[in-house]
Amino acid sequence: MKNLRSGSLAKLWKTRRDSIISFAMVLIAYPVIQAMINSGSISRAIKGQLVPICVYIVMAVSLNLTVGILGELSLGHSGFMCVGAFSGVTTSILLTEAIPSEPLRLGISVVVAAAAAALTGVLVGLPVLRLRGDYLAIVTLAFCEIIKVLFQNFYLGVDENGLHFDIIKKNFELSESGKLIIDGPSGIPSGAMSGQRIATFGAGVLLVLFTLFVVLNLINSRHGRAIMAVRDNKIAADSIGISTTRFRLLAFVLSASLAGMAGALYGASQTVIEAKKYDFNLSILVLVFVVLGGLGNIWGSMLSATLLTLLPELLRGLNNYRMLIYAVLLILMMLFNNSELKITLGERLGGLKNRLTKKTAKAEGEVA
Repeated sequence: MKNLRSGSLAKLWKTRRDSIISFAMVLIAYPVIQAMINSGSISRAIKGQLVPICVYIVMAVSLNLTVGILGELSLGHSGFMCVGAFSGVTTSILLTEAIPSEPLRLGISVVVAAAAAALTGVLVGLPVLRLRGDYLAIVTLAFCEIIKVLFQNFYLGVDENGLHFDIIKKNFELSESGKLIIDGPSGIPSGAMSGQRIATFGAGVLLVLFTLFVVLNLINSRHGRAIMAVRDNKIAADSIGISTTRFRLLAFVLSASLAGMAGALYGASQTVIEAKKYDFNLSILVLVFVVLGGLGNIWGSMLSATLLTLLPELLRGLNNYRMLIYAVLLILMMLFNNSELKITLGERLGGLKNRLTKKTAKAEGEVA
């Protein structure tokens, strides 16, 4: 019986190792960080990075679904985040009087942001996913810029007569009791954002756990295996009846939806929301998280997103040299991630785990 139990645990570890490591990282880190916050061991600057870290983890994990699991290079992830930020915060502003509960309002805004980003993902994915490789990357980059320019020229206000909106130029007038929510290049101004900084570290952790649950369950499901089959060999997948268009669109839209949720959470932690922040550089930053953590490696994306978000703040005391050190560390991490040393360490750790498993099974057999 004990040997059977040991074998089941070994099989569970082999098939769900990434899931166990990913959830364990979050479930261990959260109480530790909360204890440090309560004891005053974390500086105010680091404390202010906790929600962005959760946001970047969600962004990295969701992009890894497209780049690592689906095998398609997308440079438009910040566009979906932008859609989520504006739609989520706008929803929160409109519901302020009707729903005074901040957690409930944040939850509704995140759901609305997910739906808006998913719809955008469908509209973009249907024509774009016919392309592959560099062409797909170029088109998704163009989409990112289009979304940014669109929100930079979008005006939205509300008064007792309802919603008013314009594109390119603000032609509507609001009553004295009205509120301008989106003000073109200025985005959502601080006046409209008053009382909307409702994102918390706990909400960020819940979103990370939800993202891990969705992505890891998809990867280990029939649909996930079909997505990876499309990645490995599209022609072979077509030949056995796998709808490549359907599964590519599924991964792309789900990735976009999670990015929209991250955008809503990030927007709810800011004092001003400007579309220019969600540009090509942000997409490249998230892509760096994915590449450094390893394509298809979920917990690696989480770790790299956390470290690379904290590093600039931790190196702030070095003034002029901090970005140089940041760049050097980035290069060293990339070299290690693609070196034989990492493979050797992985093999040694795997051999050590196997020896420990055999010794445990042997000891349990002797006791039995």
